[in-house]
Amino acid sequence: MSNPMLESPLLPAFSKIQPSHIETAIDQMLADNRKKVEEIIEGLTNPSWDSLVAPLEEMNDRLAKAWSPVSHMNSVVNSDELRDAYNACLPKLSQYWTEMGQNQALYQAFNELAQSEAFSDLNEAKQKVISNTLRDFRLSGIALNADDQQRYAQLQQKLSELTTKFSENVLDASNAWNKLLDQESELEGLPPMALAAAKQMAEAKGLNGWLVTLDFPSYLATITYADNRELRKEIYTAFATRASDQGPGKGQWDNSPIMTEILELRLELATLLGFSNYAEYSLATKMAETPDQVVKFLRDLAEKSLPVAKQDFQQLRDFAKDNFNVEDLQAWDIAYFSEKLKQEKYAISEEQIRPYFPLPKVLDGLFAVTGKLFNIEIAEISEFDRWHKDARLFEISREGEVIARFFLDLYARDKKRGGAWMDDCRVRRRLDDGSLQLPVAYLVCNFSSPVGDDPALLTHNEVTTMFHEFGHGLHHMLTQIECADVSGINGVAWDAVELPSQFLENWCYEPEALALISGHYQTGETLPQALLDKMLAARNFQSGMMMVRQLEFSLFDFCLHREYQPGKTDIQAFLNDIRRNVAVVTPPEFNRFQHSFSHIFAGGYAAGYYSYKWAEVLSADAFSRFEEEGVFNLQTGNDFRTNILEMGGSKEPMELFVSFRGREPSVDALLRHCGITG
Repeated sequence: MSNPMLESPLLPAFSKIQPSHIETAIDQMLADNRKKVEEIIEGLTNPSWDSLVAPLEEMNDRLAKAWSPVSHMNSVVNSDELRDAYNACLPKLSQYWTEMGQNQALYQAFNELAQSEAFSDLNEAKQKVISNTLRDFRLSGIALNADDQQRYAQLQQKLSELTTKFSENVLDASNAWNKLLDQESELEGLPPMALAAAKQMAEAKGLNGWLVTLDFPSYLATITYADNRELRKEIYTAFATRASDQGPGKGQWDNSPIMTEILELRLELATLLGFSNYAEYSLATKMAETPDQVVKFLRDLAEKSLPVAKQDFQQLRDFAKDNFNVEDLQAWDIAYFSEKLKQEKYAISEEQIRPYFPLPKVLDGLFAVTGKLFNIEIAEISEFDRWHKDARLFEISREGEVIARFFLDLYARDKKRGGAWMDDCRVRRRLDDGSLQLPVAYLVCNFSSPVGDDPALLTHNEVTTMFHEFGHGLHHMLTQIECADVSGINGVAWDAVELPSQFLENWCYEPEALALISGHYQTGETLPQALLDKMLAARNFQSGMMMVRQLEFSLFDFCLHREYQPGKTDIQAFLNDIRRNVAVVTPPEFNRFQHSFSHIFAGGYAAGYYSYKWAEVLSADAFSRFEEEGVFNLQTGNDFRTNILEMGGSKEPMELFVSFRGREPSVDALLRHCGITG
């Protein structure tokens, strides 16, 4: 019987992927690839693109197309069987990539190609692939002795297992907690939609009453709107102590030893390769040049933002005290009283806006906005092989020609990882037969499901999240590059990869775009001018507090990876120290935020969380050109597409930015957009 994972249709056959097939299929593929590498090396005389790089790209792409749907399903329809199969493959894949990165014959062949006359005849994208590959050989320990290479392989394998375990602990701890309430009065203050969702959640589990969970839409609604302070404290405690030594799940999925081990192994890996610390190692593939440059960038932003953040927080404390007699503002009160203060100042709340952002209208509007900007059309495909009934598929065309496809999976549910992300399913590349493989993306969010017959209604924050992820998607899908390693988001410096996503968020605040993305779910009326004015006025509400919160996360991540010393660094004490310098809100002692900080302990943001702020400078400055020339200016949109979105990782990000903006980026636009400066 043929194994569906070894076949390569246009799109993955999700329904045919059985956990019992996965390990066998991956084993087979890795064996085939190893054999193929031997054949490539044996047949080489004068290495060329066609004899060396193209066959490696072909073989790696085949592996990526098999593994991508497995990894995706592990995130969105997790099960014990799938998790076991996924975890069984991780060490094998880690071992394989380490072998590739330490293959001396391959390294010599790439080196020979880079120094040959043929190199100068290659286009820029192909040259970039070769120079990136040589850099990655060095970062894989090609220059190490045999014992150190073996240690490098062990470190990579162990880190792969630990980061996956970290993520699983967060998911399991999140799924383990819920609270059933049998009186609606206990949820006083919650908007009707959140109440209906809690009721629907209880019914789905065959229970009577209202169920609140740690799924983000449920958590956020409760912490923001529940008048019941004890309930807010209870859900905050459960959320802030997930996968830790504190709270209701105390010790059950504790990530404490995992974080320590991850940091120790990362430091060992970095020093093995000749770096002083993991932060230095991390920057080898980023725009930022030195750890000092990153820390200075973050501390300068903090210095400019702290006075505004302190004002924000003092205003909140005064408001809670004067209006609600609350003298001791606690962590579980901040979202609640912030929402009340926002309503008093601007007479607006996310819930008032929600009816104007039904999901179908927002999606149509998102497609209309990006269509105008980048000359594309987007259409839904109804028949395809789904991993879940909520999954949807779309295709992107330009002037009648299909150029990309993407999957959408938008609702929170059990067994689905929290958060929002874009990932690649297929990468754009020119195939051996001359045909073009089109890019395919996964776009995943965790919004509240539709309740009853009504469509899902989004908060403006959720609308912004969807635009953000779609920006990543466009970076992947609109690429014109045909070499897999620098096509789309591949090969893009990590601190520049957030540029297109943060850039696209700006249209969520532009009146011309809001007319396209908003429409009352019952009447179709677009967001009224009065509400729009209030929403725009409230745009920078508590932006100082939000800025320093992100800087707290960024400094914690980067400085921890720069300064960590095994046996000496206490992670909690380290975080507390960062907070003393940049935070205005001091969380309770039991707070264990770091235990679920998946971006740095399970995602790709280790010593790289600063990338959000770094790229925000780029995106704000890029958008300022649209502010000058018109938010739907065809030429400006075309320039952004051709200079940024289409180029993938084929050139250095600063070069691409300067091509678009005509100069290097300035931090001024970001500070202005955030209301930090006038």
